[in-house]
Amino acid sequence: MTSEAPKVAILDDYAGAALTLADWSGVGDVTVFSDTIADPSALVARLRPFEVVCIMRERTPLPASILSALPNLRLVVTTGMRNQSLDIAAAEALGVRVCGTEIRGTTTAELTLALILALSRRIPVEAASLAHGSWQTGLGRDLDGLTLGVIGLGKLGSRTAALAQAFGMRVQAWSQNLTRERCDEVGVAHAPTLGALLETSDVVSVHLLLSERTRGLLGAAEFAAMKPDAIFVNTSRAPIADAAALVESMRRGRPGMAALDVFDEEPLPAGSPLRDRALMESGRLLLTPHLGYATQATFRLFYEQTAEAVRAWRAGAPVRALNEPTRDQDSASR
Repeated sequence: MTSEAPKVAILDDYAGAALTLADWSGVGDVTVFSDTIADPSALVARLRPFEVVCIMRERTPLPASILSALPNLRLVVTTGMRNQSLDIAAAEALGVRVCGTEIRGTTTAELTLALILALSRRIPVEAASLAHGSWQTGLGRDLDGLTLGVIGLGKLGSRTAALAQAFGMRVQAWSQNLTRERCDEVGVAHAPTLGALLETSDVVSVHLLLSERTRGLLGAAEFAAMKPDAIFVNTSRAPIADAAALVESMRRGRPGMAALDVFDEEPLPAGSPLRDRALMESGRLLLTPHLGYATQATFRLFYEQTAEAVRAWRAGAPVRALNEPTRDQDSASR
């Protein structure tokens, strides 16, 4: 175990929950930050004193340029076992250990269904109407009998499909490598092409990993192919769908509604063109601040295992390691 208590930074604790959801004893000298710093020089200045940095998924990116400017850094713990905004290879080359945590598989799927229900039943616009002293202003739509098109049928996509089927929805799925056998295994129909899925689905939900192949997968042509009363939902990764093209296409009438929980820049800037007041006030566009995994149970798991990972590293026995630094990080200084 390292002899001196390391300085530990917990980043992006928007909800102020880190210290209440886990036992941080034996971790070190802990400092919690609730805000996100986008400016690289300001971020480096903040993190320079710390030996351990604990990050929440993709909230604060740690590319090689940032990691290399932190001479005291010896351990990064990320929530989840995959974080595309963290350069794990660069950390390894710099002698910095990276560890992860487990993640609950149901949380984002539940939010996806909540967003679909909210738009289908006009919950945001009707709640706003009531808050302003009015009453019902329109009619919602049942999910029972509608077709859900799932783009990506991995853990989250298949879980979303199961929840949708419980509401009586017919589900079809597509992705670049999706097979009919996988669809049969999950109990959904296999859409032959992305275009066919978009044209025939009442609701379309994205559940893909972000990669060079999926980046920009959905653009103006794809949105224009959707039904005029269709709902588009993205709780996956923002760059998969061109949000600006989506808003412009919605202004032209297709799709009818959309819900976005992920954005190219987070937190979403106040002046973002996505904050289209007309679309939001009409109940057609619903924006949520990346709530996909933001639940008590999920964050308790994240923070408990983050604290565990720091203690294990201090004891010289890292857990859920995501890299293998070439130097002994418990004794070497950079």
